[in-house]
Amino acid sequence: MKEPDNSTSIFPSAAEDLDRARKSRMDNPSYRLAYADNDFILREDLRAVRLQLEWLKPDIVLEEYDIHSTVVIFGGARFSDPGTKQAGNAPTLGGKDDGGPKGGLGNSRFYQEARRLAQKITQLSIEHEGKEFVVVTGGGPGIMEAANRGASDVGGRSIGLNIVLPYEQKPNPYITPDLCFQFHYFAVRKMHFLKRARGLVAFPGGFGTLDELFETLTLIQTRKIKPVPVILVGIEYWKRLIDFDFLIEQGAISSDDVKLIHWADSAEEAFEYLETCWNI
Repeated sequence: MKEPDNSTSIFPSAAEDLDRARKSRMDNPSYRLAYADNDFILREDLRAVRLQLEWLKPDIVLEEYDIHSTVVIFGGARFSDPGTKQAGNAPTLGGKDDGGPKGGLGNSRFYQEARRLAQKITQLSIEHEGKEFVVVTGGGPGIMEAANRGASDVGGRSIGLNIVLPYEQKPNPYITPDLCFQFHYFAVRKMHFLKRARGLVAFPGGFGTLDELFETLTLIQTRKIKPVPVILVGIEYWKRLIDFDFLIEQGAISSDDVKLIHWADSAEEAFEYLETCWNI
């Protein structure tokens, strides 16, 4: 993260005053500077302030790095690189095997598809000086890792929006370090996914992928955000998982709502559709 430039201010910076305050002999918590008092910041009354900070920090950093637009890539954390022994055998969130069918190994092919798609998108981003079409993921393993890895393969930068979970969660090693963020609030994280988004690509995944997908579709459907291309990669997976025709038959959605979605089976198909939407 870039250091703030306080050279033109006549006032002492917050960092300077914090350094001076630390030299004080007063140890009572009431005497701490409010912005440096973790016990105070973490109080329930300060939730609104924490929400604001969680919005501001990534937004300010992305502006400092002159990132104008992004492409969101979602997908399952359990679909690993097919070249690793762990592919298809990722544990559940609680760290235990759920005993279910092992579809992960077959779906691990999407790791390579996500990696290739991110390579293509990032090459386009590099043509725009790294300011446009920057790949952003949830920052974790599986498909997310593949997308960040693809950006790294071609020498581009990418963003990771991690979130604190009850069990171990750490960023994958391919995220650009200065663009690796951590969130407490899912809601604020979702806003950052979409603020600069020029498209969303969802690979096969579970609850988290479905959550982000339907959040985006709902916002587009209700015109809370401008329409962006939404691509589902892995037609067989998605057709079996979500019966959109049934929703239409039941009157839950309209046939026009399904037109918000484009289907693809490969990185090449997905990228071609994005290029068409972006008129490149």
